[in-house]
Amino acid sequence: MSVAAGIQIPTSHLDPVNAKILAISEDQIQGFKPEPFRVISELSGVPLEELLLRLRAMLEAGTIRRIRQTLITTSLAEGALVAWQIPENRLDFAFDFLLREDPFSGHIVIRSTDAQIPGASYKLWTTLKVPVGLSIEEHCRILQHFISATAFRIMPARGIFVLGVGHTRRRQLKPGDKAPKPAQMTPVQTIRLTDEQWRLLSVLKREFASDEIREPAWAGRAEELGLPLNKFYSEVEKLNNLGILGRFSTFLEHVKPTSSGERVTKFNALFHWAVPIGLEEKAGSEIGRHEILTHCYWREAGPEFHNVNIMAVAHGTEKNLVLAHKEAIDRHLAEQGIPVLYTNVFWGGRSEIKPSELCPIAYRKWREKIGYPLNS
Repeated sequence: MSVAAGIQIPTSHLDPVNAKILAISEDQIQGFKPEPFRVISELSGVPLEELLLRLRAMLEAGTIRRIRQTLITTSLAEGALVAWQIPENRLDFAFDFLLREDPFSGHIVIRSTDAQIPGASYKLWTTLKVPVGLSIEEHCRILQHFISATAFRIMPARGIFVLGVGHTRRRQLKPGDKAPKPAQMTPVQTIRLTDEQWRLLSVLKREFASDEIREPAWAGRAEELGLPLNKFYSEVEKLNNLGILGRFSTFLEHVKPTSSGERVTKFNALFHWAVPIGLEEKAGSEIGRHEILTHCYWREAGPEFHNVNIMAVAHGTEKNLVLAHKEAIDRHLAEQGIPVLYTNVFWGGRSEIKPSELCPIAYRKWREKIGYPLNS
C-alpha cells in the first residue's frame, strides 16, 4: 500500500484494478501517443485521476521499475545477443561491470542449462547495441579486456517474430494458446539519424519520474527542448513515421521481489531450436504465434550451441508450467511438419534489465572515458 493525500493506494500487481491497468500499459500502447496516460485510462476503464495515482504509487513502491517510451532499437543500432565465457571466479565481477560501466549492454543474465553441451560454459548472456556503422565485435573485444572473458559468441538478429512484455495479461495463458495466424517476421534493418534527431530521442525515451506522471505527459520534455508542445508533437511524429518508436510502456519488476515480497515471475527461460536451413522464417512464425513468448528471434548461434537458429523467451511463476508451454510449441512444430534438429532450454538466474544506450554522441563520450577513443 501507498498513501497519497490520506488515501491508501494498493501497489500490488495482483490488485484487480492495478491488473486492469497493467494489462494495457505493459505492451498495448504502440507508437507515440500525445496523451499516453489518457489512452491507458480509456482502454482499461480506470478513470484518469485514479490511474495516475496508482501508476505513481506502483512506481514509487518498485512494482513498476520504469515507465518510458520505447524505441525500435533494431532500427537504430547494430544489435546482438552475446554469450560470454567467463572464469567462474570472475562471473559476478563481469556481471557487475556490464551493469554499472557499460550503458550499451541491456539485459544481463546468468544462465544455466541441464544439457551437457559445449555452450553450457557460456554462462553470462547480454544484449548489446552500438550505434549504426560501428562494430559490435570491437565493442566486445574492449569489454573482454575488462571482464576477463575467455570467449564470446555474437548472435545478431536476422528476423524478429515477437517483441513485447505483458506479464500481467500472460498470467492466465494455457500451454498451446496461440494467435490464429503465424507471426509475421520483421527483417532487421538500420537507419541513420542526425545529431538533432538523437537529442530529441534522448529526451523522449528517458524514464518518467513519479511527478511526471500527469497529462499532458510531454509538456516538461517539450519545455526542456525549448519547443512549443504542438511543435514537439509534430517533430516526434516525424520520428514515429520512420518506424523507430516502439510502445509506451510500464515495465514491471519481474525478476526481483517487490516491496511487498511478491514476484511477478519466478522463472525465465531462453528456448533454443535448430531447424533445417531454409525453414527459419516458417519455424519462427509458427513459434511466434504462441502468446506466452515475450521475445522470438531468428539468430544463428553456431556450433557451440548445436547450430540453433530460433530463440524465444518465456516467463512464468512455475517451472513445470513454463516447460509445458515449451512442450506445446514443440508439438505444434511437429504438427506443422517442421523438423527440429535440436532443442534446449537455458534458465535465467541472476539478471538485470536496463535500456541500452543508443545515442552516437553518448557512445563517443563513453569510448573516451574508458580510454578507447573512436578514430574520428
